[in-house]
Amino acid sequence: MIVYLHGFNSSPASGKARQLGEYLAAQGRGGEYYCPALPNSPREAVATVEAALVPQRPASITLVGSSLGGFYATHLAEKHGWKAVLVNPAVHAHRLLRDAVGPQSNWHTGEKWTFTEAHLAELAALDVPAITRPERYLLLAQTGDDVLDYRDAVACYAGARHIIEQGGDHGFSGFERHFQTILDF
Repeated sequence: MIVYLHGFNSSPASGKARQLGEYLAAQGRGGEYYCPALPNSPREAVATVEAALVPQRPASITLVGSSLGGFYATHLAEKHGWKAVLVNPAVHAHRLLRDAVGPQSNWHTGEKWTFTEAHLAELAALDVPAITRPERYLLLAQTGDDVLDYRDAVACYAGARHIIEQGGDHGFSGFERHFQTILDF
């Protein structure tokens, strides 16, 4: 099963989520794709994924997490032993999102909500200080990411397989070029 975890203020309607789902469907593997709408609460976001996957115990789970979804994917991979593909992932999200405290709006749904200190505390509780089995991870990062410093991800996922592209952006331009790599992983 391939599980796509979207980023902060995003949704299953994001371009990468839709592209990956369409690709898998075209390969006859649409039934193996799951992309939940993650709640704004980090604790609830992780619980949503676990509630859907842990009871049914699919034979194989690969998380594909973008930005904050990469942070969640790392936590879940460490906790459950799942594989994770990290696309311009947020590293130590409770530090990264400190300046985001305040009113927010979801880019796709328009939902208005408030990101609080309590959310930061939930992120801190989910933080993984260091990965334990680098072979479970594939890092996809672009140096032109204007939101996150790709070097933080390179350091955090030391020992994992890295695909670092020059240029690009936070949305990871050309994500579709890596679909087969993700499936092979």
